[in-house]
Amino acid sequence: MRAVAARVTEASVTVEGEVVGAIEEPGLLVLLGVHVSDSEDKAVTMARKLHELRILRDEESCATSGAPLLVVSQFTLYGDTRKGRRPSWTQAARPDDALALFDRVVAELRERGARVATGKFGAMMAVRSVNDGPFTVLVEV
Repeated sequence: MRAVAARVTEASVTVEGEVVGAIEEPGLLVLLGVHVSDSEDKAVTMARKLHELRILRDEESCATSGAPLLVVSQFTLYGDTRKGRRPSWTQAARPDDALALFDRVVAELRERGARVATGKFGAMMAVRSVNDGPFTVLVEV
């Protein structure tokens, strides 16, 4: 499982002209990709890492500060561009499997007390963010 976590002052996801998820205060925008071999254990670990990641101002985390997260599915994080000019998607999980594990990450974050907004899985989404810093890290489990 792979995520790009960006510290933001605000972020939103729009689908067909409608905002489906947003955070309107400092927090994390998380683009989350699911690998073909990922499991529920990895989803739980990813949620813990994202919640406890100390990249907010003053080395705070969402767990310690109560900052929100906007989590957006991003299968393209597993695009393989080593050969040719067209990415291969063979390492990205199939949509049904990816959705189940994406939902597990979101559920685990919420069980931990996190405030979580999401995009719409599988939809064409317009993601808008105001990066803070900018401060962006790659998280893998």
